[in-house]
This record gives sequence, C-alpha cells and structure tokens, in this order.
Amino acid sequence: MDLEVSPALTIPAPELRWRFSRSSGPGGQHVNTSDSRVELSWNIRDSRALSDDQRLMLLTRLQRRLIAGVVTVAASEQRSQLRNREIALAKLSGLVAEAVAPEAAPRRPTKPTRGSNRRRLAAKEQRSATKQQRRRPSAE
Repeated sequence: MDLEVSPALTIPAPELRWRFSRSSGPGGQHVNTSDSRVELSWNIRDSRALSDDQRLMLLTRLQRRLIAGVVTVAASEQRSQLRNREIALAKLSGLVAEAVAPEAAPRRPTKPTRGSNRRRLAAKEQRSATKQQRRRPSAE
C-alpha cells in the first residue's frame, strides 16, 4: 500500500521498512505475546519517489531526525498492531508533508492604526489614574 503524502508525492510501499516489537503499557497477559509496537522507516537518500529538490529539502529540514539518511517514526499508542501501523503511516505522512511544504511568505510589517494607538493610550491613562487613586492622600 503506497503512502500518499501529497498530490505531488507518493512513497511506494517497497521503500517503507516495517519493524515490530513488544510494546510497553496496557494489555495484560496479551502484551507479552504480541508485537504491537511499530517502527516505520524510509530511506530519503535512496528514494526514487523524490525529485532532487524535494530530496535536498527533506534532508535539510529533517536533519535532526535522520540517521544515515533514514527517517523513522514509532507508534505504540494502541494495543492493536494494525491500528499502530495506521498511526505510524499518518505520522510519517505528516512529517514529510510538513517538511516538503514551501516556506510561508515573510510577514510584511505594518504600523498600528490610529484608532488602536488612541485606544492603547486611553487604557494607559485609565490604568495610571486607577493607580494614582490608590495612593495615600498627601498631608497638606
């Protein structure tokens, strides 16, 4: 089953590596017999699904998560291995989609409006008056 990250990027199933192990947490006696924890790995460097630009973008943006060009996500939230597989696929898809997404346009700085400036100064005056009324009256 191929993993569709975005309309422009689909990771073929043969490029995904699955590993299963025993999960910690709830499950009672069943937890000792089933390998419900899932690790999903994808080799970004050797992937044929990526263009050179996408590969470079992924390698730079996911640099901290990579080990030898391979990104790995783990899922052990559920007792079911099938459900953990779905969660791992969703995690990998979200991670890659976020890393491949174009950068947001830089914020264009604007000046505060005249009305907002007037309201801010009025609030400051009000606060100042409140604090002045709390003072002790002078001895005069």
